[in-house]
Amino acid sequence: MAESGEDSSGEMIARTVRAEILSGRLPAGERLIAEVLAKRFGVSRIPVREALARLQSEGFVTIVRHRGATVAEPPVAAARELLQVRRGLEVLAAQLAGENRGGCAAAELAGFLSAASDEHSGSGQPFHELIARASGNEELIRLLAEVNARVRWALGHNPTVSVSDHRAVALAVLNGAPVQAGFLMEEHLRRDEVYFAQD
Repeated sequence: MAESGEDSSGEMIARTVRAEILSGRLPAGERLIAEVLAKRFGVSRIPVREALARLQSEGFVTIVRHRGATVAEPPVAAARELLQVRRGLEVLAAQLAGENRGGCAAAELAGFLSAASDEHSGSGQPFHELIARASGNEELIRLLAEVNARVRWALGHNPTVSVSDHRAVALAVLNGAPVQAGFLMEEHLRRDEVYFAQD
């Protein structure tokens, strides 16, 4: 029983520290001291070491012998590859959302169309999260959240995001036009990739 508790503690620590890295609360170069983490989470150092090893394998943490663990630098090159992965997932989400005519997010997407900007989209939920929800596919929603968090960690936000692109995708979704929704989403994200390629 103790062993499974240690395992679940390690998973919980890894999840929490990963979220803090992705949100920027733990910046690159920040030292991650096992004793401090063990005290914070109320566990022994064993699950902390397991969590740090997992985070190292995922690219979030760098561990140097005799020096300990630090938050890794965001992998910009890998993030640019993730943009391609994100595009495929986002296009699929838009197509499924179109097949569902917005599904459970239809009312929010309709509110988005009548709003003045992305920030005033009824629920205040970011547009791409609305499209993911509209897809009705829970695994896709989870994967997109993970990929988008990694992209934001490494590359930040694109300040030139086109609200008109978002409106065109939302309209295609609500009109039940999955092919058009997918095409418009792909064109929108390709422009996003061009912006990040210029950095």
